[in-house]
Amino acid sequence: MTPVRSLARAMLSGIFVVSGYRNFRAPGRLAVAAKPVTDKVAPMLKKAHPSFPTDTETLIRLNGAVQVSAGLMLATGRFSRPAALVLAGTLVPVTIAGHPFWKNDDPSTRNNNQVHALKNLGLLGGLLLAAADTGGKPGLRWRTGHRIGHSRRSMQRAVRTARREARIAVRSASTARRLPG
Repeated sequence: MTPVRSLARAMLSGIFVVSGYRNFRAPGRLAVAAKPVTDKVAPMLKKAHPSFPTDTETLIRLNGAVQVSAGLMLATGRFSRPAALVLAGTLVPVTIAGHPFWKNDDPSTRNNNQVHALKNLGLLGGLLLAAADTGGKPGLRWRTGHRIGHSRRSMQRAVRTARREARIAVRSASTARRLPG
């Protein structure tokens, strides 16, 4: 991994590690803002798995733990592409719950929430780039296409060889019939 990629991933993951740690330690400060979102998500979570916790503070703690662990994975380069996708997934409910500028009547609060929502949108773009970054190595799509092409060429060679061998066998058989004996 190049130094620029390493530095960029560490810089991108820093906000998630720090804010995830803070949210894990003190979820109560976000509970009021997160409650409308968790109330909408709770029925889906119960339907997916009945024993999954649905109270607001536990979901905030869970989100914080996921952000810390995925942020550390992104920073260290371990499973960085899946970690970036996980962080992108955690960023969406955080932005909706924490910065609902469309609900604010006060211009300064609206402006502040709008700036934070746009910041999170920029972070989301960086995470999507990190998720798509293959580190200079061929991606799965290219490798799959390359393998398919290689297999196709191998099959074509095998078919040509089989045809050639069949022609030789036919010639040998017709020659053998013409020989006396």
